[in-house]
Amino acid sequence: MNNRLLHTPEGVRDIYGKEYARKLAVEQKLQNAIHCFGYEDIQTPSIEFFDVFSKEIGTTPSKELYKFFDKEGNTLVLRPDFTPSIARCAAKYFMEEKVPLRFSYNGNTFTNTSNLQGKLKEVTQMGAELIGDPSVEADAEVISMVIEALKSTGLTRFQVTIGEVDYFRGLCEEAGLDEDTEKELRSCISGKNFFAAQELLEQKQIPEPYHSILLKLADMFENIESLEDAKSLVKNERSLQAIARLEKLKKRLEQYGVAEYITFDLGMLSKYQYYTGVVFKAYTYGIGDAVVKGGRYDNLLRKFGKDTAAIGFVIVIDDLLEALSRQKVVIDVPASGKIMYYRAGDETDYLVKLAEAAKLRKEGIPTVLSPEITENEEADQ
Repeated sequence: MNNRLLHTPEGVRDIYGKEYARKLAVEQKLQNAIHCFGYEDIQTPSIEFFDVFSKEIGTTPSKELYKFFDKEGNTLVLRPDFTPSIARCAAKYFMEEKVPLRFSYNGNTFTNTSNLQGKLKEVTQMGAELIGDPSVEADAEVISMVIEALKSTGLTRFQVTIGEVDYFRGLCEEAGLDEDTEKELRSCISGKNFFAAQELLEQKQIPEPYHSILLKLADMFENIESLEDAKSLVKNERSLQAIARLEKLKKRLEQYGVAEYITFDLGMLSKYQYYTGVVFKAYTYGIGDAVVKGGRYDNLLRKFGKDTAAIGFVIVIDDLLEALSRQKVVIDVPASGKIMYYRAGDETDYLVKLAEAAKLRKEGIPTVLSPEITENEEADQ
């Protein structure tokens, strides 16, 4: 028999039984927490035009996309990221809307990479986007929602780390870096590859003090004093405004009562080029990567024709489930229900059990109607 008939391709997997029940239960908890903030569900297609995720949009590299063609010859992709899809939707259906839009979503994303390192090519993501509100209060709402959503699953040991892309960009402008060098350096720092960053800065002959300051970014974290220190390292208005926003955001998060879950890291940058300001990631024990990723993308919707600010996040459900499992967090799942056995060949008994099963199902109790297993059948098993 052809093994490919029974096995899945590399990087994807089947989920069934109790594991899938736990996954659905966690998704429901997360969704309820997001709905409590007034976000409405939206569904976008798994297939989009390639242009929605092109290099100009600043999302997943082309080589990591699953690309194929429709019968008209258009290049299509399986979505690797929800945010550009939501941006497209907002521009298409809410072009003239002035009131902030609050969307939530749940679905699978697909990344075609051979460098898996234990990661799946198809993962389930749940997230939310707040479109049309440029304020720091919107930043605080979204980050607080992330914290409440994670807490709703039973997770208690986690931290949300917050950075600011504009601080880095302002510093690069002050240091005289061109756009290509900035992007390359951003990739090095976001990947915590400081040897590559140092080599790049030496190659580009970036003078002091900027050479040292840019390499020092990853040391600025975990307390407000580090933000104060960051002020003294720059003179440009863009970076100073970024610090001022983080200070105000910290105050708002204290007012939400979630400050204990927050740290700051100005060396935390995203691989997605469309992020423009506040960025954040949530980390917990038992998993090597962030279980939540998000940030502000005030210029992205402009690519789709709607000039408005936005901020959002995505929860990687598969990674969150692994963390919950390793931390031995108990996930309550609905009862499996009842099994109603009838005697095979006994019409009267069958009808009685059928009526009983129908009654239980109307009461919302899952019920299986099954023939009794005979002694011979048990022996065969």
